[in-house]
Amino acid sequence: MITLSLPSPAQSLLPLSSKTLNPSCQNIISSSDSLKNPNFEPLKNRLIHQLDVGHLRHALSTLDLMTQQNAPPDLTTYSILLKSCIRFRNFQLGKLVHRKLIQSRLELDSVVLNTLISLYSKCGDTENARSIFGGMGNRRDLVSWSAMVSCFANNSMELQAIWTFLDMLELGFYPNEYCFTAVIRACSNAKYSWIGEIIYGSMFAKTSGDLGSAYKVFEKMPERNLVTWTLMITRFTQLGCARDAIDLFLDMELSGYAPDRFTYSSVLSACTELGLLALGNQLHSRVIRFGLALDVCVGCSLVNMHAKCAADGLVDDSRKVFDQMSAHNVMSWTTIITAYVQSGECNKEAIELFCRMISGQIQPNQFSFSSALKACGNLTDPCIGEQVYGYAVKLGLASVNCVGNSLISMYAKSGRMEDARKAFDILFEKNLVSYNSIVDGYAKNVKSEETFLLFNEIADTGIGIDAFTFSSLLSGAARIGAMGKGEQIHGWLLKEGYKSNQCICNALISMYSRCGNIEAAFQVFDQMEDRNVISWTSMITGFSKHGFAARALEMFRKMLETGTRPNEITFVAVLSACSHVGMISKGRKHFNSMYEVHGIVPRMEPYACMVDLLGRSRLLVEAMEFIN
Repeated sequence: MITLSLPSPAQSLLPLSSKTLNPSCQNIISSSDSLKNPNFEPLKNRLIHQLDVGHLRHALSTLDLMTQQNAPPDLTTYSILLKSCIRFRNFQLGKLVHRKLIQSRLELDSVVLNTLISLYSKCGDTENARSIFGGMGNRRDLVSWSAMVSCFANNSMELQAIWTFLDMLELGFYPNEYCFTAVIRACSNAKYSWIGEIIYGSMFAKTSGDLGSAYKVFEKMPERNLVTWTLMITRFTQLGCARDAIDLFLDMELSGYAPDRFTYSSVLSACTELGLLALGNQLHSRVIRFGLALDVCVGCSLVNMHAKCAADGLVDDSRKVFDQMSAHNVMSWTTIITAYVQSGECNKEAIELFCRMISGQIQPNQFSFSSALKACGNLTDPCIGEQVYGYAVKLGLASVNCVGNSLISMYAKSGRMEDARKAFDILFEKNLVSYNSIVDGYAKNVKSEETFLLFNEIADTGIGIDAFTFSSLLSGAARIGAMGKGEQIHGWLLKEGYKSNQCICNALISMYSRCGNIEAAFQVFDQMEDRNVISWTSMITGFSKHGFAARALEMFRKMLETGTRPNEITFVAVLSACSHVGMISKGRKHFNSMYEVHGIVPRMEPYACMVDLLGRSRLLVEAMEFIN
């Protein structure tokens, strides 16, 4: 995601107009629509055998025979024939096959289109290769981009190869080794060698995770420019070194370089990672001043930053940024939809935004569908979720992991575990998130037997088990009061070295507390090296529910002393403790401090706790006044 101070190519790299050889035909049919008669397989097998022995012209005759005998070739047949033409370097025959393919009116997939790009690239016909690539639209994948970069690099169009590579990065594709090789080949001259050094350093940073090697390349460069600085800042951000990214950004400015939209986008992402809203706001002011706030790339980073760093998960500032953007793409829509979902309270608005996006002719990607399905799950509205999933099926994105995983989670949150299990079983390629989604679903729907059976299945697959898996298992044990199971998991965790994991420790506190062993919960809490608001709140809630109001309030006091910021759930636990022992004045004090001190606007539960406190103290008139 970088920009270069290079001369613009003479013409657009991605022409949208349709040409004779462009695959975007108006009247197309699907290969699956062709009725295959009994001669189809024998003829296809004959063609494949002819290709295996290098008889390309005989194979072409068989192709014609298939059409004559009403057994029209499918895409696979054409694809094999085209690849053989490339392999034997018979490009003229390959072009003839392409013409026959156009006449067949089959709907071309990315595999065939990528093969056609390769065909025209190999014979030096860059215009037709470019035309096919331009007409692919959303069917472009990493292979398409790599083929096009290679096409330009192999045909002495170095500048176009570099620009195409940069366009690919900006659209979120990460290059493979073939693409890296092609673009570095394009940089193998004195004019562009400095770009090759940057890309080579980038390859180190991304393919081997060796950020140090990339930084050494950066440090040794005799002359650095905006591109090199931005690329290094971006890599630091992407590889979890947000603090280093910000430091590098400050060094860049001290060196006299003015950031561009990509630099701001990366450093804003680093601020988001570290929760540095104050610095993010300063950068926001600057991008407004420099006229970059309307840019989609910068806008997405701003939307994300305000959503993740805002107090109480409010999305007002994110929405303002989104509404002020002059144009939107799938990335900006997905960012704001995700922000609404992550806020925890705006799932309905997220669905409405998703509907607005698709009605505005923006085609969702897998991340858009994933967020929309999560919103449906949070609303426990599987009916809308199934409509969203149906659209994902139509666009061919249903098999993508993040979509399938969100579908599992949606059904689980709606209590439809049978459907969740079906969604899990049909997922072609399961990952740890898939297993965690179904395990968590079983745990929350009090299906402990299934939960622990799946745990054994995960272990057998060799995928690995993470903190979230164990947290779900502990949650399952807590829900049914199975402290024995929880203790077994605890013992296993200690054995495997998870003793200091914050997420797991929080789950252990909750499990022991809900199973009635508050002292075991406190022991886990006391031994934690790093506590967060969940750790403190779990312990305060445990003390409060077990009648230890004084210990709960003392724990709250210590929490504030550490500088940990309480949330609404913390106050619910504190007010419940005050209610159990009739501490009216302390209850009022803590309730008022929610907004006055901590900026938390009380919702229903804190009000209910205050009414309960006043009611238990027989102050019914005051309780009624409080309600009114």
